[in-house]
Amino acid sequence: MQFWASTMVVLPVFVQAPWVHVFPFSAFLFSFIIFFLGFYLLKFCSYRWSSIGSLLVGVSWSWLGGCLFWGWLRAHPVWHLPVESIALPIAVSLLKTRWKIGASFYLASLLGTAFTDVMIVLTGVMKAWPEVVDAPFSEASKILSLTAEQLLEPFSLFAIFIAALLIISIANWMHQKSKSEPLSSDAWLVSSSALTTTLWVDGLFFATTLIQPQLSGLI
Repeated sequence: MQFWASTMVVLPVFVQAPWVHVFPFSAFLFSFIIFFLGFYLLKFCSYRWSSIGSLLVGVSWSWLGGCLFWGWLRAHPVWHLPVESIALPIAVSLLKTRWKIGASFYLASLLGTAFTDVMIVLTGVMKAWPEVVDAPFSEASKILSLTAEQLLEPFSLFAIFIAALLIISIANWMHQKSKSEPLSSDAWLVSSSALTTTLWVDGLFFATTLIQPQLSGLI
């Protein structure tokens, strides 16, 4: 489950980002395919497959929010977290049910998104965001690369370091909770993996914007 949770965090970077950029409506519809596949596995299959089904349901919520934002609101970063939070009430209400693995994955991913957005604001990247996504491809790469260089300034590096420590600490706490709460062990492990992987994905995005910005997914 930890492996699949990590995979489902990385998948949007390499699949959803370019897909929704070119064909937003079909990417949006795919979120419902993920949901109904997860729902089927959860309701009609063995425990092992039902756990994967629950995870897929959580993935579908993250995928849906991502498609709505990156497909139609990408130039308005202030809407990023609110749109990604589209399934927040549902996920919270399902934490104590058989859907808890998917709900935990979604909430951990959302927490990672919140950390990312806070860092984007603190480091000044959000100011350049609309300019990057609205610029022609050839210019967007240059603007994004220059913006990424701002993250190498002392304050930005310190803020990112503190955020990384917080994420690692919370992920470790989740991992410890999996040992003290055996009935929810899978849910806690999935949350820990999703949050930790978010940190690595952000690091990959940062490195990409510095080295090869056109492959970052933002443009």
